[in-house]
Formats: sequence, structure tokens, C-alpha cells
Amino acid sequence: MISAVSKVVVPVDDQERAKEFWVDRLGFELRRDESYGDERWIEVSPPAQGPLLALTRRAASEPRQELPDQLPHSPVFFNCADIEQTYRELIERGVEFPLPPSASTLAGGRCSPIRTAPGTRSGSGTARRCDG
Repeated sequence: MISAVSKVVVPVDDQERAKEFWVDRLGFELRRDESYGDERWIEVSPPAQGPLLALTRRAASEPRQELPDQLPHSPVFFNCADIEQTYRELIERGVEFPLPPSASTLAGGRCSPIRTAPGTRSGSGTARRCDG
């Protein structure tokens, strides 16, 4: 039986910029960065492990989702022990948040959208970071 999620594929326009964002700004760890001919496979993960994010090159034909900043449009949600502290730390690292942390019945806790590096799956480049 399946016991866990091991990887989530996150299509990006610029793999190098995405890697810099996830590693240098969000503090993820680089787990793999390998080339296979014209292809490149990059995997990052939170320092405490968890599922790997595979930062793959987006196909030119892949549509982008355009939604308001307060709605989730990333395929990935992250947990953190203290949303307010995480928010402050990431602001200091230059991460942009379209909205401050707030209660969300949709996400089941307090959430704050993160404006991720250009080329992430969501049209406005937001993912959500939640505790709860």
C-alpha cells in the first residue's frame, strides 16, 4: 500500500532562479541537481525532510492559473510551527507576501500566501504556508 507522498512536481520557467528561491530564501535543502541531456532534475526539501519538490522545466504549452492572491493556487501547502515567526523570518529574507497571516477555514488553520519565484505553477506565484 502507498504510505506517503515522496515528491511533488512543481513546473517552473527558470530552474536556476527557482532553485535559488527555494534554497536561499525559503531555507530548503538541495537534494539533487542533475542533468540528463537537455533535461535537468532539481529536488529540494524542507530541512526537516518531508516530501521533495522536483523543480522541473515547464512546457511552453502548459497553462498558468490566474486567481486572486487570497485563493490557493499552488499544488503544495507547507506546515510551520509558528506562522507569525515564519512570516517575519521570510520577510527578512526578501520573500514577498501578498497578504499577512490570517485564519482560513479552507486550509484548516492560519495561513499566509507566499509569492514564490517567477515561473512557479500558480499564475500569481503564490503558495500557502499554514500551521494548524
